[in-house]
Amino acid sequence: MKGKRYSTEEKVRILREADSGKSIVDLCREKNISDVTFHRRRKQFGQMDLNEAKRLKDLERENTELKKMLADAMLAKRVLEYALEKKL
Repeated sequence: MKGKRYSTEEKVRILREADSGKSIVDLCREKNISDVTFHRRRKQFGQMDLNEAKRLKDLERENTELKKMLADAMLAKRVLEYALEKKL
């Protein structure tokens, strides 16, 4: 059974709750996540503030879009080269 998908903001809030002194085991049980998930998120988001985490997510999204645009441009270039090759 799949658990709830947390947003970036919720992940950072969970980490801040743990930093405030709440037990990690209790927090994981309350939020229905595993210890491994908690530590992976701590490694990913570390000491980031909420604004920094949002900015990271936005940059990752923008990077994905740019990679798609580059792939489309490279494909179009290959198609044009192939068409010119056939014509000549």
